[in-house]
Amino acid sequence: MQSCEISGDSTDDPLSSGLRRKRQPRIVVIGAGLAGLSAAKALLESGFTDVTVLEATDRIGGRVQSVQLGHATFELGATWIHGSHGNPVYHLAEDNGLLEETTDSERSVGRISLYSKNGVAYHLTNNGQRIPKDVVEEFSDLYNEVYNLTQEFFQRGKPVNAESQNSVGVFTRDVVRKRVKADPDDTEAVKRLKLAMIQQYLKVESCESSSHSMDEVSLSEFGEWTEIPGAHHVIPCGFIKIVEILARSIPKSVIQLRKPVKCIHWNQSVSKEIERVADHNSDLPQENKGSNVFVECEDCEFIPADHVIVTVSLGVLKKRHESLFHPRLPEEKVMAIEKLGINTTDKIFLEFEEPFWSSECNSIQFVWEDEAESESLTYPEELWYKKICSFDVLYPPERYGHVLSGWICGEEALIMEKCDDETVAETCTEMLRKFTGNPNIPKPRRILRSSWGSNPHFRGSYSYTQVGSSGADVEKLAKPLPYAESSKSPPMQVMFSGEATHRKYYSTTHGAVLSGQREAARLIEMYQDLLQ
Repeated sequence: MQSCEISGDSTDDPLSSGLRRKRQPRIVVIGAGLAGLSAAKALLESGFTDVTVLEATDRIGGRVQSVQLGHATFELGATWIHGSHGNPVYHLAEDNGLLEETTDSERSVGRISLYSKNGVAYHLTNNGQRIPKDVVEEFSDLYNEVYNLTQEFFQRGKPVNAESQNSVGVFTRDVVRKRVKADPDDTEAVKRLKLAMIQQYLKVESCESSSHSMDEVSLSEFGEWTEIPGAHHVIPCGFIKIVEILARSIPKSVIQLRKPVKCIHWNQSVSKEIERVADHNSDLPQENKGSNVFVECEDCEFIPADHVIVTVSLGVLKKRHESLFHPRLPEEKVMAIEKLGINTTDKIFLEFEEPFWSSECNSIQFVWEDEAESESLTYPEELWYKKICSFDVLYPPERYGHVLSGWICGEEALIMEKCDDETVAETCTEMLRKFTGNPNIPKPRRILRSSWGSNPHFRGSYSYTQVGSSGADVEKLAKPLPYAESSKSPPMQVMFSGEATHRKYYSTTHGAVLSGQREAARLIEMYQDLLQ
């Protein structure tokens, strides 16, 4: 049997700044993504000296993963800086010169749709026909008008009727269909094309929301997500540069990679057992006895702490909350974890020797004509590819080469993740041949794709407000333990950070950064006398 180690404080503290009139609080941050690094950076800069970051994987960054292929950088995870005014991620990028090579096509004002570039989106049907541009524009105007209506239920407090089932997807599909069918100026053929486009647009929306289907996204809460004003930006040298900037001021000794956590024992739940071990371990510092929290790692090490900031994804919390916390989480927090939504949005990059698309084409949108009257966006396992909503052309080709970026979400993304590269490349090529009507499109020379859903350290891409959940559940998820109003135990033993804990900016990189700074600020305020 493997013997467990109980860590003590190091006497050789390179971060010490003479603040030891009292013992410095021991703070453990779980996760070295944007939230965890932001929290650690803020704590260290404020004068805390006993900070440890535990990262389960072999890299920092979390759901930011930039991959270098040749001279180009491809984003398997976070891609866009959403808005600029007051966005901490934008300011980090701007202040460090990361946006100097951002082209006009990588800078978008207004609502973006996955990628927004110069050029024209080609909406193609499974019969190999391109939908006329004027039909696409008419439908897009209608869809965006209805999209704006979905925002009003939260922003203006409009009541949700029973027919919509409080679902963005159900509401949108119903309203758009009724308006399309009632249009006296369209032929039946055009109406059928527009009806089929509803499902394609909802697939795009699902990829943006990281939901299996927009039917699962809450209509009454949809408008609470807040967009930061200003342009959206891509970082040409890679979003990972933001991660590196955050980590720059954190000593390497603070971050422990390949250090997965098995259980967080909080509220002195293992103090007696630790004291029993201490009786047989003369090397254990006396001050470790009675610690509020012990972080049990998979390698059997127990790390004592006064405060633990948990930054793991909502997907990990859904899967592991019962075993990850001892004692178990309060019912209110468990309910918030279960109510809130997270699913998978994956990218599929295909690199070709030469472009088969025209120079004006900025994306290929897949419209299945047989889905004009469909209600569901769930497919049999063998038809997983029907959930691919589009392939975007990466610009400029001088930087990226001739590369298409495909998008797929939900349960079908998980099926895609189980397939090998050859199968995915072949399937995507067949789709492109079918929709373009060009049987001579060659297979790509290289494929690169993400797998956020099946990765046990993430179990999804980012969060959304699921039907039945609300912003109040986000607040409950973010609330530190134990609850101050119901406990005489030391406060803020277990704290929660990450994009899913930010009520207005969930699903975003700036939401993750701000949530990490928020939890650090709680501790800075708590220990302000010690830090002066």
